[in-house]
Amino acid sequence: MSALPIDIRVPRFQLFSPRIKRLGNSTLLALSGIFIAVFLWWLGTSPFLSENTILAGFAPDACFRALLQLLQSGEIFTHAAVSLQRVLLSLLFALLVGIPLGLIVGLSRRLEKATSPLFQFIRMISPISWMPLAVMVFGIGDAPVYFLLTIAAVWPIMLNVSAGVHAVDPCWLTLAKSLCASRWETVTRIIVPAIVAHALTGIRLAIGIVWIVLVPAEMLGVSAGLGYFILDTRDRLAYPELMAVILVIGLIGYLLDLSARLFIRHFVHHRRNALN
Repeated sequence: MSALPIDIRVPRFQLFSPRIKRLGNSTLLALSGIFIAVFLWWLGTSPFLSENTILAGFAPDACFRALLQLLQSGEIFTHAAVSLQRVLLSLLFALLVGIPLGLIVGLSRRLEKATSPLFQFIRMISPISWMPLAVMVFGIGDAPVYFLLTIAAVWPIMLNVSAGVHAVDPCWLTLAKSLCASRWETVTRIIVPAIVAHALTGIRLAIGIVWIVLVPAEMLGVSAGLGYFILDTRDRLAYPELMAVILVIGLIGYLLDLSARLFIRHFVHHRRNALN
């Protein structure tokens, strides 16, 4: 008598239950952290602890009401769109400068030794320090903002690309040399594909730096943007709106960084699957 086949398949929900459980725990921890932060925020602006009436304008309830009004009017979307446009264009300019420069420096040891002290010196200068010079050279408007954001984003991109060139497996370079590959073929077929992950990491770091520099850079006389809107709310003494804009800036910055992290993770996962 032949044995009856035994169905050992595990229900689908049981396969994914550990992952769902971990996701649920992470979500609960994140929500608890946010709840504690809002509670401390409310406590710090509560009239029970301070008699300063100005702090009432920064209270969570007043801030969330102002945020709802800004969302309903659509005004905050206009300023956010202008700021995001400046960030994306500045990143594009930084990529056009940082990637070729990183490749050139990474491919030449002599050039790297000659330029490394200079680049490190300039990199350590705060982009905000260039404000007066940017205004004198480019005038008032969008041009100095793009200059400040670009100079802030160039360095992490360039340094990560250069580090990626140094991290290329020497065996691949030896193989290319044994196959009589030209310098251009070695760069385009081996080095460039190998440094994509490093370049993406540099872009993620650049996004964080640019988003931080954006607000003070948009205080240079522009007529729109989140930085301009903060100055406008301050001049109007609209403190709830000011706090609401600060929350929007933090939220957009978090979403930009999250998008970059997810894209890098997806790229690395896809590349590993392709190699396997």
